[in-house]
Amino acid sequence: MTKRQNRMALVALLVAGAILAITLLIQALGSNTNYFYSPTEVAEGKAPVGKSFRLGGLVSKGSVVRKDMKVTFKVTDKANEFTIEYTGILPDLFREGQGIITTGSLVNGTFMATEVLAKHDENYMPPEVADALKKAEQ
Repeated sequence: MTKRQNRMALVALLVAGAILAITLLIQALGSNTNYFYSPTEVAEGKAPVGKSFRLGGLVSKGSVVRKDMKVTFKVTDKANEFTIEYTGILPDLFREGQGIITTGSLVNGTFMATEVLAKHDENYMPPEVADALKKAEQ
């Protein structure tokens, strides 16, 4: 092979390697995304079944039921409510009427949460929850 053919083969290998690396990166990022849904969107069937996603809203008043480490409560966006089950220790700031975001998946119509996040002060609300509440009011 001539020097020119060697260089062309090297360039072709580098381009193929770059394409492979980008393809693997896009696949890895795509499989690790958690999309946010409001209770209304979940009720409308827009949320994936059997896949992890985030659900947020306000904890409904009078809906928190604790039994040992298992907690069941409802989250609302003022238009719809959705039941959430969580096993574990809730954040200290968790309470009724509070804005929260949970991560988990739908199992037989109930959201099984693996993580619960609560707002950290009186003025803060996760942007996704604020947007969902605005949409629900309209």
